[in-house]
Amino acid sequence: MANVVIVGTQWGDEGKGKIVDLLAEYADVVVRFQGGNNAGHTMVVDGEQFISHLVPSGILQGRTCLIGNGMVVDPAVLVEEIDYLIEKGIRVDETTLKISDRAQMIMPYHRSIDLGRERMKGDKKIGTTGRGIGPAYEDKATRRGVRFVDLLDPEVFREKVETLMIEKNFYLEKFLKTDPLEPEAVISEYARYAERLAPHVTNVSVIIDQSIRRGEQILFEGAQGTHLDIDHGTYPYVTSSNTVSGNACCGAGIGPTAINDVYGIVKAYTTRVGEGPFPSELFDAVGDAIQKKGVEFGATTGRKRRCGWLDLVILRNAVRLNGLTGLVITKLDVLGGLDEIKICNEYRYHGDTFRDFPTSLKVLAGCEPVYEVLPGWQEDISGVRDFEDLPENARSYLRRIEALIEAPIKIVSVGPGRNETIVLENPFR
Repeated sequence: MANVVIVGTQWGDEGKGKIVDLLAEYADVVVRFQGGNNAGHTMVVDGEQFISHLVPSGILQGRTCLIGNGMVVDPAVLVEEIDYLIEKGIRVDETTLKISDRAQMIMPYHRSIDLGRERMKGDKKIGTTGRGIGPAYEDKATRRGVRFVDLLDPEVFREKVETLMIEKNFYLEKFLKTDPLEPEAVISEYARYAERLAPHVTNVSVIIDQSIRRGEQILFEGAQGTHLDIDHGTYPYVTSSNTVSGNACCGAGIGPTAINDVYGIVKAYTTRVGEGPFPSELFDAVGDAIQKKGVEFGATTGRKRRCGWLDLVILRNAVRLNGLTGLVITKLDVLGGLDEIKICNEYRYHGDTFRDFPTSLKVLAGCEPVYEVLPGWQEDISGVRDFEDLPENARSYLRRIEALIEAPIKIVSVGPGRNETIVLENPFR
């Protein structure tokens, strides 16, 4: 038996969806433990692309997929996603998809507040997706959230919505200068979601415990990346949940002794969507080439991703914060064709050198990357399935990463397809 957590090590978009889909073949259960539909996981199977925002990526492998209590779920998006997957021929029913009765729901007023706040901030906006994620977590923390268990009780749900929307409409209308919402319309809309989703709602913590007792293998799927963590990321340019591996326990309802391995997903270079400092960002033809070859557009927003060289300062930070037992390198093939490749191993700020990630955004924004330069390779590596068959310079690049961050590489992705992967060590075997 093995229980494995998958997390992103950068600012999200590292390729977690593909790796979860790949490893789900060996798991019995796949659990998503935080975030909402501000995350998008892209998977390619037999040349066909699938994008999920809420349903765990293991659904493509026919595994039992659980939406944990640590998530905030927009039921409208979830129903739409279920229908999308069914139309694609994927089985999604009450046996393959279960929703925690403790998971918080995103309400229409959360989306309105999210968009209204960003609009008011103008040039100082954080760059949220506008999906209502932050306001939903905000209500959870102030004990004003609406959970799926409330949705299943029409009387409780009505009372909560009518009470909450007095305050929400006042805030929307008087402060954000936007249109208020009609409580009866919200209640009616969500009654339809209750009817559709009720068979899926259950105590996910109990389901996981039963699975562990049966000796089954569980894969915990994180969203976003370590440096978007509400506590440990580039605050305030972060998401509203804890994205690090420790939250797999809180967001799923299990103890830390149940976890055996933590694999961190890292792109062979670095990308970021939205606002915030990015020391190794490229503004030249090389950055444009990486962006185009890597098809770097956000799966959720479609926004162009900012691209830069691999940053080992943030990677070392992720290794420590997550207790990583292994690394998964993705999109190595995108770097093919470059004459030289750079690795940022430390920062320089006003004459000082940083090897640890600074907390101050002012300091981080003023940091200059200090690079090591390695020779590139020209070969197309998308067909390589054995590590020793990689070009010598590609192997040297990977070995240098291992040496500098003191963590072993377990899997290397050389293309978007499930089969375009070099597996050095499978955590479930």
